[in-house]
Amino acid sequence: MKEKIHPAYFPKAQVRCACGNTFEIGSTKDYVETEVCFKCHPFYTGKDKFIDTAGRVEKFKQRLAKKTVKK
Repeated sequence: MKEKIHPAYFPKAQVRCACGNTFEIGSTKDYVETEVCFKCHPFYTGKDKFIDTAGRVEKFKQRLAKKTVKK
């Protein structure tokens, strides 16, 4: 490996999730924020959770309706 070209490695980087969970990982950043972690992800919890924070489905349907009206 070449010297002085690799980023610094933090073996105990703090991770904070939007659900409030915190844990440590190895990373090139000393602090990481995330929206979903193993404590709140539907795959690990077994609970279905639908996240549509910006109403993306409704916005898409409105754009689609506008396009069909113009034709």
